This record gives sequence, C-alpha cells and structure tokens, in this order.
Amino acid sequence: QVQLVESGGGSVQAGGSLRLSCAASGLQYSTYCMGVFRQAPGKEREGVAIIDSDGSTRYADSVKGRFTISKGNAKNTLYLQMNSLKPEDTAMYYCAADPRWPHGVGCWSSFLRVDLGYWGQGTQVTVSS
Repeated sequence: QVQLVESGGGSVQAGGSLRLSCAASGLQYSTYCMGVFRQAPGKEREGVAIIDSDGSTRYADSVKGRFTISKGNAKNTLYLQMNSLKPEDTAMYYCAADPRWPHGVGCWSSFLRVDLGYWGQGTQVTVSS
C-alpha cells in the first residue's frame, strides 16, 4: 500500500523559507514520477514541481528560481525547498506519486494534468505580508 506523508508546512512572513518533506512508503522510490501540488481556497489544484525517476525536474513558472524539488539519498523522502515565499504561495501543499509514466514526457504530462494516482493528506503553508 502506497503512503505519502507530508510535513514541514507552517506560517512564515513574506521573503522567508520553508522546507516540505514527503515520506513515501510502499513504492519503489526510483521508479515513480513524484511531484508537489498546491490548492488555495476557491482555486483548482495546480502543479508546483515534479521530479521523475531519472531525477529530471520541472517547475511551475510561478515558482521557478525560488523552489527546488529533490529526492533524499535515503528513506524514500521527497523534499521541496521553498525560498523567497510570497503571500500568493499560501495554500495546502500535497505530495503525489505515480508509477504509470515514471520519466520524461509522460511524467511531465501527468503533472500538467494533475493526474497522479497516489496523494498525501497535505500540509498547510501560510505566507503573510
């Protein structure tokens, strides 16, 4: 059974930093497309960052240069380092994973469609001005 558990959310002032962690179990870490998504009140869920089984990464335009997604060297943990946070980054952040299209165009396409099969419960990030 695949489980994804996020942590590291919280409240921070604009310009601050947070690091989200996503602990994954029940999956072969290296063979999944994994990503972070967010959903603000009244808005649709959107992709923030994706990392495929080969380690290639892509980002939403709104976070490029500020956020970095990475895989931990051990224990199947995904990280999202968020710097220079803005009030518009306020949202519930979710970790997601899928084995169907583990790398390349398939992984990126699933990210754009917000179409990954396994989801965590989410962690709240609040950025105040």
